[in-house]
Amino acid sequence: MRKKIVLMGNPNVGKSVVFSRLTGAKVIVSNYSGTTVDFCQGCMLIEEQHFDIIDAPGTYSLEPTNKAEEVAVEMLRQADIVVNVLDATNLERNLFLSLELMESGKPLILALNLWDETKHLGIDIDLELLEKHLGVPVVPTVALTGEGISELVAKFDTARAPKEVRSRSDSEKWVEIGQIIKDVQVVSHRHHTLRDRISDATIKPITGIPIAIAVVLGAFWLVRIIGENLIAYVFEPLFELYRPVAMGISGWLGGSGMLHDLLIGSLIDGEIDYVQSMGALTTGLFVPFGMVLPYIVAFYFGLALLEDSGYLPRLATLTDNIFHKLGMHGHGIVPVFLGMGCNVPGAMATRTLETRKQRFISATLMAISVPCMAQIAMIFGILGPHGFIYIFLVFLTLFILYIVVGLILNRYVKGESPEIFLEIPPYRRPSLKTILKKTWMRVNWFLKEAIPYLILGVLAINVLYAIGFIDWLGNLFAPVMEGLLGLPGEASASLLVGFLRKDLAVGMLLPLGMSPMQLVIATTILTIYFPCVATFVLLFKELGAKDMLKATGLMVIITLIVGTSMRLILIGI
Repeated sequence: MRKKIVLMGNPNVGKSVVFSRLTGAKVIVSNYSGTTVDFCQGCMLIEEQHFDIIDAPGTYSLEPTNKAEEVAVEMLRQADIVVNVLDATNLERNLFLSLELMESGKPLILALNLWDETKHLGIDIDLELLEKHLGVPVVPTVALTGEGISELVAKFDTARAPKEVRSRSDSEKWVEIGQIIKDVQVVSHRHHTLRDRISDATIKPITGIPIAIAVVLGAFWLVRIIGENLIAYVFEPLFELYRPVAMGISGWLGGSGMLHDLLIGSLIDGEIDYVQSMGALTTGLFVPFGMVLPYIVAFYFGLALLEDSGYLPRLATLTDNIFHKLGMHGHGIVPVFLGMGCNVPGAMATRTLETRKQRFISATLMAISVPCMAQIAMIFGILGPHGFIYIFLVFLTLFILYIVVGLILNRYVKGESPEIFLEIPPYRRPSLKTILKKTWMRVNWFLKEAIPYLILGVLAINVLYAIGFIDWLGNLFAPVMEGLLGLPGEASASLLVGFLRKDLAVGMLLPLGMSPMQLVIATTILTIYFPCVATFVLLFKELGAKDMLKATGLMVIITLIVGTSMRLILIGI
């Protein structure tokens, strides 16, 4: 019989790294039934005994305050063994969840992670006495290096429930925790190290804000360098090798006709143009693999680097005051960062916010002002040849819009925006193996979930062109596109495609011969007006029909206001 082991712990204690050490490469990321909350599941084999390992969402308590914590509590009920991962450098704070888990009566093992950091901080913990106090096995671990993982695994067969299971009030738990800490932990004086000084500098606003700007710019420089090199030296050469195959298919299809237009698209001067041909086997493959995937790989690599180094929680702390003015708190930066990779995980990240008001504001602002990396790649692709200033105008507009709309929504959306205590883990040397694993898991998701929509979008648009629907749509919206926004009526087709894939929609602007300023307006409103279908479905589940309808109305109104304003400022009447 397979046993189910659930890893539980506070956020930012290294639980995911412990999970990675236990499960290796074969990991499944799933939605918990009935929710949009993600969790990771893997398996391991120990002496012919199979174990299912589940990484539950981080939680501070078994009295949940958001959907993620509700899922963690539900997973606890299904567990055969619970591994409670604690931050050994913050034992007092972490023990509250441990005492709650002991009350569940489940076989429990405590993994004191970041054990090496206790030595750096002058913290000495008596493990034998801690085991005696709690009545459950305690194992020190350093998940980053693998230290203690084999000892943790060896405890699975001997895991036991606490001998004494009793219910205590919160105040009684804190009294007991105080006594435990007094008995088992000794903190000695130590001098600040260089790492301590760097940690302090990245938290204090006067030094932290310039560092944050440098880190973010550096991250995007890294994304650009990795992405451009992957395109130049890997993907474009591969598509040049593929070109004779595509031309062979074109010749076999006779060089014209509806099926040719669907699969190969239009030939430009007798040759395939991967960007403009618009065939499912040309543009439909080149855009996701040749233009978008390199930047997706680079972005998720950079994101994993920031996560595992411990910098993201510091960025959240640093931006906490700003996000409070927008109706959220510092965790609001997480949907922004994830949304820049793909809006779908960005939308899912809003569940970590506690109140309906916070989730509504975060999701709406992300859908309006945060382009995904696929769209960013296309913006760079079509505006880059005209000069960086045009790219800057797009992102400056979106940044201003995020702030202004956030201030307005905070004022008029009813509800609460409570404070939150943000956990700041120590800086760590990231593990390349873990970073590559995280990157692959996220890229794999993109390949499975996003690319089918893009290929489907290319086919759908070609069919709509063939039956004359795109021309009809262009004529219908011509007064709005040309009169208010200063764009060709044909650009309305890209708005339709944007519901399937925003990156493909941006690419459709190229054949229209627009000026750089028109391209700035078009790419900006493509970001604002509506999320792609995958994000829309997820936001519908997260926010509910009523709030999603409100958000959609806001998007349409803001699109018209911003588009018209940009036309008056950038192009003139």
